[in-house]
Amino acid sequence: MDEFELIDRYFSGRGARRGDVPLGIGDDAAVLAPPAGRELLLTTDTLVAGRHFPADGFPPDAIGHRALAVNLSDIAAMGGTPAWALLAIVLPQADEAWLASFAEGFSALAERFDVALVGGNVARGPLSITVTAAGFAPQGQALTRRGAQAGDALVVTGALGGGAAGLRAFFQGAAVQAAPVRAYAHPEPRVQAGRSLLSRAHAAIDISDGLLGDLGKLLYAAEGLGAELEAQALPLAPGASREDALGPSDDYELLAAVPEREMPAVEASLEGPLFTRIGRVTPTSGIRLDGRPLAGAGFRHFA
Repeated sequence: MDEFELIDRYFSGRGARRGDVPLGIGDDAAVLAPPAGRELLLTTDTLVAGRHFPADGFPPDAIGHRALAVNLSDIAAMGGTPAWALLAIVLPQADEAWLASFAEGFSALAERFDVALVGGNVARGPLSITVTAAGFAPQGQALTRRGAQAGDALVVTGALGGGAAGLRAFFQGAAVQAAPVRAYAHPEPRVQAGRSLLSRAHAAIDISDGLLGDLGKLLYAAEGLGAELEAQALPLAPGASREDALGPSDDYELLAAVPEREMPAVEASLEGPLFTRIGRVTPTSGIRLDGRPLAGAGFRHFA
């Protein structure tokens, strides 16, 4: 099976069928038709075996899910609506069972979020997956990391530390289908939550590198502000510790700075207790937990 047969068998026609894709897989480039009055959002992430997911024993459907989910999380953090994806995959060999499972995991998430797979590339080499996701947001309304203000409430979606706890449970022998591992293997992109923050939040970011690290990025963009976190308010995932929640965790939840006047609308915008207030933005620099200074950084490739 050569790369053309591989693409046709496992990736052509995957994901959602969208009317804004005049031309998808099979040509030199895709032709897309963004809706009027929207700005285009683009993001890309690479997952490398042994670095971003376990090199041995990790199910390919979970790898396919994660490869797309981490990109959809970036779109969600900007309040966007995902629409299209490109997939570049480097494979050590054309293992058909592996490819079928990977494609199923990728496609199931793509269909759920109405994302069309419109192109990409296949090559031979050490296993790595690069996804480029595209979507759109209303003109001039995309959320950014900049804009947090002193007095803003800090809110997060979901539970924290589940990625770190799930990966630990996997290495301890837990099945991928087990609840503790699922948070790592199948992160949930918070697209609806991100859209609910449009025109309400001052700033937002996804927690891909850990709460402390990504909060630090949000505060850095706000030029000198700080944060006060409440330890008891941190929503911990099953099996997660406070250290898991604060440190590099692979959670892919959203963190937002929301003005107090908007908090009732944010808290009422979704069914269920998705948003949790964990603290506030302060006028003085530094991050504190119950008044005590915190030091630390998120995940870094070249630290």
